[in-house]
Amino acid sequence: MTELVVKSNALIQASYTLGLVEQRLILMSIVGARESSEGITAETLLTIRAQDYAALFGVEKHTAYKVLSEAVETLFNRRATVEVYDKKRDRTRPMAVRWVTAMAYEEGEGSITLRFGHEVVPEITRLEENFTSYELEQVAGLKSAYAVRLYELLIQWRSTGKTPIFEINHFRNQLGLGVNEYPTMGNFKARVLDYAVQQINGHTDIKATYEQHKSGRTITGFSFKFKQKHTATRAVTDTPVNLPRNISAFVGLELVLFKEITANHPEITERYVRDYAEQSGVDLVQALQKIKADYKAAEEFSLEKTN
Repeated sequence: MTELVVKSNALIQASYTLGLVEQRLILMSIVGARESSEGITAETLLTIRAQDYAALFGVEKHTAYKVLSEAVETLFNRRATVEVYDKKRDRTRPMAVRWVTAMAYEEGEGSITLRFGHEVVPEITRLEENFTSYELEQVAGLKSAYAVRLYELLIQWRSTGKTPIFEINHFRNQLGLGVNEYPTMGNFKARVLDYAVQQINGHTDIKATYEQHKSGRTITGFSFKFKQKHTATRAVTDTPVNLPRNISAFVGLELVLFKEITANHPEITERYVRDYAEQSGVDLVQALQKIKADYKAAEEFSLEKTN
């Protein structure tokens, strides 16, 4: 079964600092939350087992037990900066929020139990057009927290395959770098950026390159281009080409929407969706959402006529 991670783009773009293990735990929790048949609220307790962590990220069980026990001490204190509505001022403003509000290591069970913060819950449970989706397996092989963050930033632009210019100071914050971490450009590129790109190109479904932008002799930002690999590791790409017509090469949110549509309208094909997107000048997610809305409106109209 494909394990789908969904985060709001606002949360992905938020400046926060998470270590590699902490990012993995957050992503595993998001998958668990989305697969829960009971849904998730700010009161929901989620459990991550050491054996699942070990299997997913290819580490020994004793290592998984160790990192889970250590995560209890650090993840509870991690914060993100997001836009929060201030009722008194009748506007949103950036505020620091906790990722989790409760957390415990269950030593006898080899697991962690946690509860997401109030502001984080709606960001990971709604499935809307401003969300980025990807399979957890795509980041399972990444050994750098910076690579995970960069992958998340890049795939927000999957429909175009290129990003705007990321201003250097904001970009550093988005990667979770402190002011004194790799302050020189040479160290930043060698220890953070180049290594993250190398990890992404070697272990995920995309191949990325970057361009540096200057003001005079000073580097002021970076932009990225990336392409989907033809030999992506997703299960759908390993399937023979003579499959039933509606098993597709769509991924992430595209695939979720496509399945929702074809469950009631099996006549809709991938080719139709791609042609619709091209003719309408929109990306695949927007095309799928428009098709879904059009069919729903037609069904409601038909129902009205027969009543």
